[in-house]
Amino acid sequence: MIRALFVRRLAGLAGAAGLLLLSGCLDVPHPFRDPGVAGRSLARNAPPARLAIPLPAAALLGDEAARTWSRDIAAALLEQTVPAMAQPVRPGDWWLRLGAETRGGLVIPTYSIMTPAGRVRGSGEGVGVPAAAWAAGDADALLQSARQLAVPITGALTGIQADQMAQDPHSLKHRAARIYFSGVKGAPGDGDVALAQAFVASLRDAEDAIQDHPREADFTVSCAVSISAVIPGGTGHPQQHLQLVWRVLDAQGKESGAATQLHDIDAHSLDGPWGEVALAAAQEAAAGVRQVISRYSGRDNVPLPPPVAVPPGAPAVAKVPR
Repeated sequence: MIRALFVRRLAGLAGAAGLLLLSGCLDVPHPFRDPGVAGRSLARNAPPARLAIPLPAAALLGDEAARTWSRDIAAALLEQTVPAMAQPVRPGDWWLRLGAETRGGLVIPTYSIMTPAGRVRGSGEGVGVPAAAWAAGDADALLQSARQLAVPITGALTGIQADQMAQDPHSLKHRAARIYFSGVKGAPGDGDVALAQAFVASLRDAEDAIQDHPREADFTVSCAVSISAVIPGGTGHPQQHLQLVWRVLDAQGKESGAATQLHDIDAHSLDGPWGEVALAAAQEAAAGVRQVISRYSGRDNVPLPPPVAVPPGAPAVAKVPR
């Protein structure tokens, strides 16, 4: 019923009501994002703000090719928003142990994510590379291998962060996000008030709690509305272009993401009461904001299972390369 009223009120839409989640703001795993003083004190062996990638001595490559491969992986991880650096391991670093093994004419790249204590927290392998290309240190082969490996490595790091959140009773896996909503600005008619009231009512649930002040808020949400001048409509009715941008900032004021709604409306049709339009738009926006918060915070990520127990007699700790 609400959706039907929404579509009827926004007569002349170029398409159905739409919600655009801004790319570049959502698919950010933030596996090594600094959780702050309180978070660091609660997390178990929390990773620092970087992932070291030392020269891979067991990669079946010459020194120069090994150096190139490690740099390629660091660059590929940076593209995945992981702050990796091709450098020796320093005290307190989490680090990436890279290697390779031969199987039937192919070289299989391998990786292990190591804790500062030198213990394996996650491991895997990449797609095989023809042995001749690998042995020659072919630049394209090394680059493609690095880009392919960056995806599962980032996934594992995200799972490690999720496991740490699961162990932290104060993380957003165990409580609702505290959200300060600063309101709506720029809407015609009673839109500022109607949208704000409907959004607050739509966002409250077991995962998100609206609070009245910004102090100790995990996120701050605001909405800016803009409307264009009257333009001729394709149906013969003058139209206006309506844009609603719901911005989400984290506790440090950094943009976590944004949800944008775009509509073409009959000219001046929202100059008075918004009514059911405000409710439908707010419900749609609340879903987008909830998605931004979930992806940015990692509260919905699946924890990486603990590593397999080390067999008796096997070394439990790897030597940290210098």
